[in-house]
Amino acid sequence: MTQYRIHPIVMGTKQFDKGMMTYQHDYGTPYIIPIYCWYLEGGDRTILVDTGEMHPVQSDDREQAIGGRIYTFEAGLARHNLTPESIDTVIHTHLHNDHCENDYKCTNAEIFVHPKELEHIHDPHPLDFRYVADYIEDVEENGQIRLVEGDTEIAEGIRVLHTPAHTEGGLTVIVETAGGKAAITGFCVINDNFFPPKQVRAMEMEVIPPGTHVNVYDAYDIMIEVKEVADILLPLHEPAFADGKPIP
Repeated sequence: MTQYRIHPIVMGTKQFDKGMMTYQHDYGTPYIIPIYCWYLEGGDRTILVDTGEMHPVQSDDREQAIGGRIYTFEAGLARHNLTPESIDTVIHTHLHNDHCENDYKCTNAEIFVHPKELEHIHDPHPLDFRYVADYIEDVEENGQIRLVEGDTEIAEGIRVLHTPAHTEGGLTVIVETAGGKAAITGFCVINDNFFPPKQVRAMEMEVIPPGTHVNVYDAYDIMIEVKEVADILLPLHEPAFADGKPIP
């Protein structure tokens, strides 16, 4: 079985209320999250999970808040001797804009996405303003989109699970590594969601659902399932990975 090293690359940030991550908890707490592109090193394909923001805010205060450098797409890939054109596979956790703004630069990539994400990006609910079809029109026209549902192997040692917690087409990416199965979550959470503080656990809650979700009860159960499957949890917006150190 092929094993991979996972390289988190910060390609943007968001500044908002922490409760946007942690449902029913920490409302009113200012918080800055990193937006990642994950490079999966190993095997015979050049694979990214998500592509980040096109024009990230790059400032000292944002970098201090997350504990790492913020890169443009090209500069982040160059750290690993890659270019957008050298990417042959992109796997999307979902299609909210901050996860797919650089897709059009990956002109040689197959882009894997759940059909529900494609459906919603072209006909979003008014509440879900994060879907912006402009960011994927080029790759659609070029025939680069590959639709995947359920438990699907993308490459040896990499598979996706349908985890509709944050969006209906969310895909969690399970990656074989030397440290076991790593899960890049298909929903927007941080470490606190998987490992709640004592006062939350005292209410017999094992996890905190995402602050933005499709169905909060289902989201809770999906998080438990992912937690049981994974040896290494990589919450999609956890600042602890912003230093760029490879995993494991």
